[in-house]
Amino acid sequence: MNTHLSDIELIKTTLQSNSIAASETKLDGNFIDKYFEILNYTNEFDEIALAVFKFQYHHCKVYHDYVDGLGKNISSINSVEKIPFLPISFFKTHDVISSNQSPQIEFRSSGTTGIVQSRHLVTDKSIYLQSMINCFHQSFDKVNDYCFLALLPSYLEKNNSSLVYMVEELMKISNHPKNGFYLYNHEDLYNTLLALESAHQKTILIGVTYALLDFAEKYNPQLNHTIVLETGGMKGRRKEWLKHEVHDYLNKAFNKKSIASEYGMTELLSQFYAIKNGVFSMQKTAKVWIRDLYDPFQISKNIGETGCLNIVDLSNINSCSFIATDDIGKITTKNSFEIIGRVDYSDVRGCNLMIN
Repeated sequence: MNTHLSDIELIKTTLQSNSIAASETKLDGNFIDKYFEILNYTNEFDEIALAVFKFQYHHCKVYHDYVDGLGKNISSINSVEKIPFLPISFFKTHDVISSNQSPQIEFRSSGTTGIVQSRHLVTDKSIYLQSMINCFHQSFDKVNDYCFLALLPSYLEKNNSSLVYMVEELMKISNHPKNGFYLYNHEDLYNTLLALESAHQKTILIGVTYALLDFAEKYNPQLNHTIVLETGGMKGRRKEWLKHEVHDYLNKAFNKKSIASEYGMTELLSQFYAIKNGVFSMQKTAKVWIRDLYDPFQISKNIGETGCLNIVDLSNINSCSFIATDDIGKITTKNSFEIIGRVDYSDVRGCNLMIN
């Protein structure tokens, strides 16, 4: 690499050189390290996104075919708003991969029985690890400051969960002796929380929504030193609640002023966190745009804009970084957003909302 080039030019040059031939699509560790280092301090997110778009157009077959199918001239795509976002459903039907390397791990979504699961083929686990730590540190203290308790039964009961993998890695870094996963052994979890609270140990209790509610119905520990981090979802186990109803209930049960939230998915290698009030912070590796509910190619990032979420996740360097999700959200500030609900495509006449 030419050291006289600017950091952005270094990324663009490296990605361009890897666009010459499919046999050259391996991005080595030195480049990945520099890539994340630059993402951590640069304000040139859009410029990097455009370089990644051109790289992935050449190397992700399903994305290449999708862009060509839209009749797009890639030389005319000079802003993120003009980049085609791949519908998230393609992760259920195709191998979304921008590398000729074999996947090191395959993440699968936690779909219910009979539902086709999304698959994310990850060719470099270290990218996920580096991205996950970066995202965590933007919202919380150092990983090794915390004890991690995970109440994720529906994820533990299935293989290849990216959420379980993430929590396992956080526990490895933390190395706290009381780190642990819990299925339905709520009494053990309660006793562990009491011991950690007594020791004034900073703790993160991360759980799927229905499991946290089940636990809170039986046990009401006063959590002064514990962050309760809900990941959303009733997974068909309970009737759906509004988000504020969940948070109000858990705040009262655990004597908390606020409940934190994590927003992530199988198809992304970055995560978003809301420390309070359900407002998620955008990440240095991932940003949110809004697409019109009825015009999928009308994209905006204006404050106050409401619609379907389009996510640019630059950690998805070896799959696809431009994902059109089925979630409904709102841009609240330049660097934050809220989740409102999900699109229900069962009615072909229009776009219905399933409000969380």
